[in-house]
Amino acid sequence: MRIVFMGTPEFAVASLEALIDSEHEVVAVFTRADKPRDRGKKITFSPVKSAALAAFDGGIPVEQPLTLKSPESLELIHKYKPDCIVVVSYGMILPKEVLELPKYGCLNVHASLLPKYRGAAPINRCIMNGEKESGITIMQMDEGIDTGDMLMQEKTAISDDMTASDLHDVLARIGGELLVKALNNVENIQKVKQNDEDSSYAEKLFKSQCEINFSQPAITVNNFIRGLSAYPCAFTFFRGKRLKVYRAELGKVRKTPPREGIQFVCGDNKVITLTEVQPENGKRMKAVDYLKGVR
Repeated sequence: MRIVFMGTPEFAVASLEALIDSEHEVVAVFTRADKPRDRGKKITFSPVKSAALAAFDGGIPVEQPLTLKSPESLELIHKYKPDCIVVVSYGMILPKEVLELPKYGCLNVHASLLPKYRGAAPINRCIMNGEKESGITIMQMDEGIDTGDMLMQEKTAISDDMTASDLHDVLARIGGELLVKALNNVENIQKVKQNDEDSSYAEKLFKSQCEINFSQPAITVNNFIRGLSAYPCAFTFFRGKRLKVYRAELGKVRKTPPREGIQFVCGDNKVITLTEVQPENGKRMKAVDYLKGVR
């Protein structure tokens, strides 16, 4: 099967690599335009572009249109004659003309058990809400936001100490494996319509929304920290400077200074211990090491 792959961030790389190792042919990779990053404004490639160039040694076209709504973009996709378009966190809306172009339509690898957690941040919101399981859904795309028919799902458990970054890596691997299974059986899979009444929406995250509110129950605070680690990352302030928090633990109050990290009593009078932090303009480190440098 001829595949046009559309994706941008690290999450999409595992699916691209799984396709490369499969019997299917990736005829082109579409990814977002290169952007200047960091203080030096150095132009950097998206993770998907880097993976595509490394895997094929430049032997496969990498396309970076600014929009898919122009006649030129539609003609560009037509040129590759795809049997199926695979979309994984591409970051661009596909118009109806693109959705209807391939024989098998457009398949999406979504990081939740649809219809729950449609939208931009399913991994983060799932952990922030204290869910005990998540998973991958392979979905036939339509014009809605993650509303298309489901082809396959696979679940995975969320442990009490799992962060969004941990779950991201697990789901990326599952997504690649499940995608290939779906493509191998695409003509025989019984599609399942989503029940909109069971749906929920995972809104996009903004850094301004990531400040920790210690007046909430300790478990809520801990889920908030886990769900935002490692990006965009929960934070609090110490002496007027931002302190990012990557990991925390629920525990008991120590009468002597705690060896594990920085302790807070939360709104339910239970304790949370910050165990991994990053001071402003500093490096990510264990909280006990951070405490050695402050009074």
